[in-house]
Amino acid sequence: MSAAGPAGAPAPPALSVVPGRPRLGSRVAARLTDLGFAAGWGAVKLLPEPVARGAFDTAGRCAARRDGRGVRQLRANLRVATGGRLSEAELEALTTRAVRSYARYWQEAFRLPRLSSARIVAGTEVVGLEHLERARAKGVGLVMVLPHSGNWDAAGVWFVDFLAGPFATVAERLRPESLYRRFLEYRESLGMRVIPLTGGPRPSTEVLREWLSEGGVTCLLVDRNLGSGGVPVSFFGRTATMPGGAALLAAQTGAALVPTVCSFTDRGWRIVFSPEVPLDGPGRLRDRVTTAMQGVADAFTTGIAERPEDWHVLGRIWADVAPDPVAPGTR
Repeated sequence: MSAAGPAGAPAPPALSVVPGRPRLGSRVAARLTDLGFAAGWGAVKLLPEPVARGAFDTAGRCAARRDGRGVRQLRANLRVATGGRLSEAELEALTTRAVRSYARYWQEAFRLPRLSSARIVAGTEVVGLEHLERARAKGVGLVMVLPHSGNWDAAGVWFVDFLAGPFATVAERLRPESLYRRFLEYRESLGMRVIPLTGGPRPSTEVLREWLSEGGVTCLLVDRNLGSGGVPVSFFGRTATMPGGAALLAAQTGAALVPTVCSFTDRGWRIVFSPEVPLDGPGRLRDRVTTAMQGVADAFTTGIAERPEDWHVLGRIWADVAPDPVAPGTR
C-alpha cells in the first residue's frame, strides 16, 4: 500500500480495498488467517442476518473492552478528530461505537455477496450526487478518493449500479496467496475490476492511467500515513501525510478527482460526494498535486466529523499521535 509522492516517476498509488492487512509472522499463522476468512465467508453467510449482526456487535464490544493496541490507537485518532472536545468518558463511548462500526463492516463484508444489488442501492442514501454527475458529464475519467469509513464495499456495489459497469481499484497482495485470491474473488463478485498493486502482468499505475484515459472510473482509499513518501496535508488541524498517487493519476489523465466519504445509517449506508478538486492551472505538477490533496483532506475532515464512529483507522495517521498508553488493570 505504499506509494511515491508526486515528484518523479510515480510508484503505484497508495490504495487498497483490503482493510487491515494481516501482519503475519509465519506460514502457519498465514494459513490460519486464510482458514479464518474462509470460515467467515462460509459460516457467516449461512447465519440469519439478525444473528450475524448481533454476534459481530458483541465481538466489537468485547474488542473495545480488551483495549488492544489498535483500539488504543483508534481512541487517540478520534481524540484528534473530535478536537479534544470530549471528556474521557465520552471519548471511550465513541471509541466503543467505532469498534462496533468496524465489526459491522466485517459482518457485512462476509454477507455482502448474499445481498442483492437492488437492496444495497435502495438502502443507500446519497448526498452530493450532483457533483458526481457533473464530473461524469465532462466525459473524462473519474478518480473517487475515499477514507476508510463506513462500508466502502457496499458503496462499490452502488457505484457499479450507477455506472452500469465496473470500476477499477487496486488491491495489495496478501500472504498467503490463497487469502489474496479470496479477497480478489470477493470484490470481483461485487462487480469491481481489481488490479494487483504488485505482481501483475503490468504495473498498476500503467493499467490505471490507460483505464482513466479511456474514461474509466477508479476508487482509491487514501487516508494513510506514508511518512516522507507522502504529500503533507493539514488533517483535522494537524500535519499528516497522504499518498499523492490518486491526484497524480487524475492530473496525468485529465480525470476528475472527487472526494467521497462513506458511513453507516441505522438501516443501510450513506455516501457523500464532495465537489471535484481542481488539478489544472499554473504551477508545477508537484505543487498542484499537493494542493489537490489538501482539498481531499479538507473534504475528508468535514465528512468524517459528521460520523466519526464510522472512521475505521486503527493505525497511525499522524506520525506524532501514538496509541494511548495501556491503562492500569487493563480489562
